[in-house]
Amino acid sequence: MDAIAAVFARGGSQGLPGKNLQEVGGRSLVAGAIEDAYACAGIDRVIVSTDSPRIAEAARNAGAEVPWLRPAELASSTAREWAAWQHLIGWLDEHGELADRLLVVPATAPLRRVADLERCLAASLEPGVDMVITVSEARRNPWFNMVTVDDDGTAHLVLEPEERIHRRQDAPPVFDVGTVAFVADPRFVQSATSIYDGVVKAVEVEASTAIDIDTRLDLEVARIFHRQQNCT
Repeated sequence: MDAIAAVFARGGSQGLPGKNLQEVGGRSLVAGAIEDAYACAGIDRVIVSTDSPRIAEAARNAGAEVPWLRPAELASSTAREWAAWQHLIGWLDEHGELADRLLVVPATAPLRRVADLERCLAASLEPGVDMVITVSEARRNPWFNMVTVDDDGTAHLVLEPEERIHRRQDAPPVFDVGTVAFVADPRFVQSATSIYDGVVKAVEVEASTAIDIDTRLDLEVARIFHRQQNCT
């Protein structure tokens, strides 16, 4: 399998300014994603899509390619990252460099395990798979302890079971989608509008490795977990 890794890292962040250059374990989030991608078997090329000259410099210092700065319309707070994926894949296609698989390594999951990246790549080779995502068991369950609330304050279960469920353990398992990794068939991304337009394979990972950094609290939690992992 021919695979290229990509890191998509905007310069702006409403929840945590300068997020992708924040450090966990002595390396910036963007540098950590690049290093983890290169450590993955079968990956010898990592491209970073960013609109930020500072992130671009950090990415090049970590060994990644930054062939251009992302267009402003693909880097706003309202822009879909899917469009940035399509932009990168289109550029690769134009240059005759389209790979069989694109491994997307989000900078915001610094506790990811390289072995999980490799599991995702392996899962992407199963027949008919368009996308691979990572998931971890959810703490809340829409069949049991998640509700919607009407304007008058009346609560209703998000999903109503055929028979009332009295223990969380008896509810159908549900999972949180993580940002540890995504693997895509580039041809699928070019023609689709969403991850879920195709056949999606889930790879389960430990919740402790799937912490996604969006706020200062998330960052501090990730730093604590990293220290604990390196003390055991």
